[in-house]
Amino acid sequence: MPRKLLSRRRFLQCLGLTTGSLGSGWLFAGPPPVTSPRATDGDDRWEPDWDERLTITVGNQSGDLMGNSDKVIQAALDYVARLGGGTVHLLPGTFTLRNAVFLPSEVRLLGSGPETVITKIASETVALADDSDWYDQEITLTGKHGFRVGDGILLKATNPSHGGQTVIKRTLVARSGNRFKLSEGLRENLWLTGKPTCSSLFPLLTSEYTSDVVIENLTLDGNLANNENLNGNYGGCVFLQDCNRYTLRGVTARNYNGDGISFQICHDVLIEDCRCHDNADLGIHPGSGSQRPIIRDSRMERNNLGLFWCWGVKYGLAEGNTMHANRSFGISIGHCDTDNVMRKNRITNSGKVGILFRDDARGNDFWANRNLIENNQIHDSGDENGIAIDIQGRTRDVEIIDNEIAETRAPMNRTAIRIGADAGTVTLANNSVEGFATEVDDRRVP
Repeated sequence: MPRKLLSRRRFLQCLGLTTGSLGSGWLFAGPPPVTSPRATDGDDRWEPDWDERLTITVGNQSGDLMGNSDKVIQAALDYVARLGGGTVHLLPGTFTLRNAVFLPSEVRLLGSGPETVITKIASETVALADDSDWYDQEITLTGKHGFRVGDGILLKATNPSHGGQTVIKRTLVARSGNRFKLSEGLRENLWLTGKPTCSSLFPLLTSEYTSDVVIENLTLDGNLANNENLNGNYGGCVFLQDCNRYTLRGVTARNYNGDGISFQICHDVLIEDCRCHDNADLGIHPGSGSQRPIIRDSRMERNNLGLFWCWGVKYGLAEGNTMHANRSFGISIGHCDTDNVMRKNRITNSGKVGILFRDDARGNDFWANRNLIENNQIHDSGDENGIAIDIQGRTRDVEIIDNEIAETRAPMNRTAIRIGADAGTVTLANNSVEGFATEVDDRRVP
């Protein structure tokens, strides 16, 4: 028997509704709002705003857990995460890590101010003594060394296929002599022809594929003088990968031989009232693909570069920050970093350029388009040929409005704003410019 299409009336009757019951329009207006959430098994979207959650205190000589290493912090974090989240409160003291602290979801890591310091051991690098294939889960080290089971390590080698660098982060989990088992398989070849090495390099705080984490009120010290460099795509005082909704507040990230704070493909990260200073590379590094980062009321001082917008960082806000005495650039923005706002920042004594729009000429439209530079103070940028704002490549639809751009040393050959020959539309309005040999160097052909 052929099926008949239901009439609208019959369809509503099957739902137990009539046309009269639709007078409020609620059926087509979306679900009703949740006004009184309850803790319901399996529902991770709505949760009551509890007055108290679990807190574990950790100290060197007192607290629920006592110690001075990564192990005691990790144990506390794993404990509260197992029970659905909560706070790990680090008491005053110094914690010296042999491995990164891995942050689980829905935790708060709270320090006790400047008196809570997390640092790391000096790095050590040794060569591998045997080949390891991509499916192996072990390595063999050469000679005498100080590596222990539980250590965080960085494995590096030259890739035999394309000559690029292979970088792998792992933990040593078992040992027989100089043979060590790794926390995970390699998934890359570490052949002796590529001169593979093992180094005790790792971020201080790190995470992958987690969300809803708060880090507050503590100091991270990377022990720069005793550590080799670790690229900001792999490490930093804080390094996050593929995470969502992280808040860093009142955190100092200093003296890392690499970046202060770096996050890659992480969305809705808030960095507020933090200080990143004296790091070898970048102060704050919103990494590739990160959406909607907010960097507010923070200081980036004496790094190689203050704030580095990486690739494809969009809809971000940098507001009320200070970038002072960074050796290269106060702010650098480039490859597909679009629709961001930089407002009310103070950018002073940059070694080369105050704000750099990079020339990423690798594709059809890879430039930092549709960005707003508004109400910033940009003072004393570069050497005698310094530039306060340098717009390179085919950057377009940039607005530079209501900024105070000043040179207090001497005009020399200094330029306030340079617009490259290939740049698109650049809007300049109501900027105060003082002390430069050239106010605007517009190299575009009229």
